[in-house]
Amino acid sequence: MSRKLLLFAVAFLLIAQASILYFFGQPPICTCGYVKVWEGNVLSSGNSQHLTDWYTFSHIIHGFVFYGILWVLFPGMSVLQRFVCALGIEVAWEVMENTPMVIQHYREQALAQGYTGDSIINSVSDSLAMVAGFLLAWRLPVIATFALALALEAFLAYEIRDNLTLNVINLIHTFPAIHDWQSGLLPSR
Repeated sequence: MSRKLLLFAVAFLLIAQASILYFFGQPPICTCGYVKVWEGNVLSSGNSQHLTDWYTFSHIIHGFVFYGILWVLFPGMSVLQRFVCALGIEVAWEVMENTPMVIQHYREQALAQGYTGDSIINSVSDSLAMVAGFLLAWRLPVIATFALALALEAFLAYEIRDNLTLNVINLIHTFPAIHDWQSGLLPSR
């Protein structure tokens, strides 16, 4: 795959993502009217609305996971082709995550009761975080990538009582013990 074709594919996917989210009615930026680099309050209305937040780390882990899965399933595929596939998967997830059905499902979880979906800038930033994770996984030794993923998961669980693993579990089935812990009903520290 040539670099021009790669750049075209990346631009196409990100523009498609932003366009679909705009069509869904997601705001381009936070409805507060400004853009912050970091939103550190997971329970605020600004969560998932600015450039980065606690869930940005989960999207980095997406990159690790996509790199690993595509490396195992398609060993003959070039890294650039796997990269475009990974970005396509991430964009598809970002679109699906902002459908009314998924937004409503998130609202049933302890930490996302006021969730209205991502702003477009946050969603595209999440895809770029996945890109960073994919590139890290490509360059780091497997054991370092695995250790970094575990460290990020533990860090997020400690700081916000949520992480990629808990997010996936809660999407599949809500367990009362996890809900209670995330709500602060069970001790964390």
